[in-house]
Amino acid sequence: MPSANLDLVRSINAAHERGDFSSIAWADSEIVYVIADGPSPGSWAGPEAMTQGFRENLIGWKDLRTEAEEYRELDEERVLVLTRSTAQGKASGLVVGQMRTKGAALYHVSNGKVTRLVYYWERERALADVGLRLDSAC
Repeated sequence: MPSANLDLVRSINAAHERGDFSSIAWADSEIVYVIADGPSPGSWAGPEAMTQGFRENLIGWKDLRTEAEEYRELDEERVLVLTRSTAQGKASGLVVGQMRTKGAALYHVSNGKVTRLVYYWERERALADVGLRLDSAC
């Protein structure tokens, strides 16, 4: 039976799969948001900073979609989501290329709120960070 944490993460991802990144009601007031790798890694603390960091990373992309391929409850507080993302790169409004990546998102949940969210562009790095191997997770 799915846990409340898994249900929360699935609801967040359902909105993101539709391209809706507008809600942060799920974020703890002291959330730490991390982009671990990729073109613009960084870390932000608090919902407002998380929103700003996310917007900064969206500027270079058009039609970003992230689809969950698999959900894994790692323990009572962590849910790993294996993702597939697509987007078109843009420069000055011109589409410059298509991006497809298999990544992951690691959610830390406490008391019904996400306290830490780590996005990975490279799935292998996410799996290594949580102690899994690629062949055991995909």
